[in-house]
Amino acid sequence: MLLNIERLNEMMARNGLDAIVATLPENVTYSSGYWALSQWIRRGPQSYVLIPAPGKGEPSIIATTSLLDQLADQEDVWISKVYRYGFFSVDQTSGVTLNALDQRQLDLYNLPDHGTAINALCAAINDCGLSGGVIGLDELGLMPGNFEEIQARLPQATVKPALEIFRTVRAVKTPEEINRLRRAALIAEQSIASALEIAKPGVTEREMGLVFHQRTAREGGYPVLGCIGSGPRSAMPNVEPGDRKLEYGDVIRFDVGGRYRHYRADISRIAVLGEPTERIRKYHRALHVGVLTALEMMRPGVKTSDVFDAAVKAVQREGIPHYKRSHVGHGIGIDGYDVPNLTPSSTVILEEGMTLCVETPYYELGSWGLQVEDMIVVRKDGVESLMSTDGALNILNR
Repeated sequence: MLLNIERLNEMMARNGLDAIVATLPENVTYSSGYWALSQWIRRGPQSYVLIPAPGKGEPSIIATTSLLDQLADQEDVWISKVYRYGFFSVDQTSGVTLNALDQRQLDLYNLPDHGTAINALCAAINDCGLSGGVIGLDELGLMPGNFEEIQARLPQATVKPALEIFRTVRAVKTPEEINRLRRAALIAEQSIASALEIAKPGVTEREMGLVFHQRTAREGGYPVLGCIGSGPRSAMPNVEPGDRKLEYGDVIRFDVGGRYRHYRADISRIAVLGEPTERIRKYHRALHVGVLTALEMMRPGVKTSDVFDAAVKAVQREGIPHYKRSHVGHGIGIDGYDVPNLTPSSTVILEEGMTLCVETPYYELGSWGLQVEDMIVVRKDGVESLMSTDGALNILNR
């Protein structure tokens, strides 16, 4: 199970909820293990998960009929009760004995059709005896007007926004989540290494990007983030690989990551083709020290704003006195930006089991961009790196 159920139950009790409903794709998958294709690739399609508080009913998935095959076929799904809605036609060959997967699909197709997602959700809530309860509703995955419609359909219930509850719960990862994040980080590192193997004068950013994403796919990941820029283009914060050809002396900046079994990687590494200038060495070292300083102070009970201050001051002290940042990291998980964010105004206190990307980017138009970014998990006595490499400058002498 991906869901940190003990933490969710604690948060429901703290907020006086009888049940909570996931609607955002990340929260639906996190809560149930169900990855609903259409919900992830376009805006609008609705899938929900109802999680009652302990002793108040059985969890259930609300799914469109057209995606029931995924519900039958995905190994992470731990909820067995399903409410389906919507028309979709699948035929059955006459006289053929169905295998277990096909029979599971047929059983799902034969469930009652509730017509719409909201009808199905209200039926699930009513069947749990919670039509007059306090329901936390993750508001971000809904279409305009859906929140009000659900409240109107449950006039005796109190419906409250619950997105932040899910974000708070997801901030502390289970061991299975951490294992997947570790694998996602390793795949990203391996993919950078493969891209750098072909880095030489005349090779384009696009060619490196293709090799990067090919390695990600070969290792069982899915391409998501591939900011790869060289020379002056490395200073573009959100650079997409283009047709620029590598030259001697170029900085090559990777800000990259894929997805492994729903979980994200986001890491940064810097390489220089040939001998780096003293200024590149100095600035990169300052950025690296900034990350290491943040990691040294991170442990349960530490204020995230203090981590921000320490990292920025370390970079300034070590060689970039004008260094400024809006953040020096963020949570990472099933979403690329989980709680917490390492910002100067953050009030979040680090907890054991939080996973974060800690980063110190620096962009200078006309010259280059430099960046160090590592993935870590907060442990009781410090941090555990999810990386197999460090952020040291990679010098390519070719």
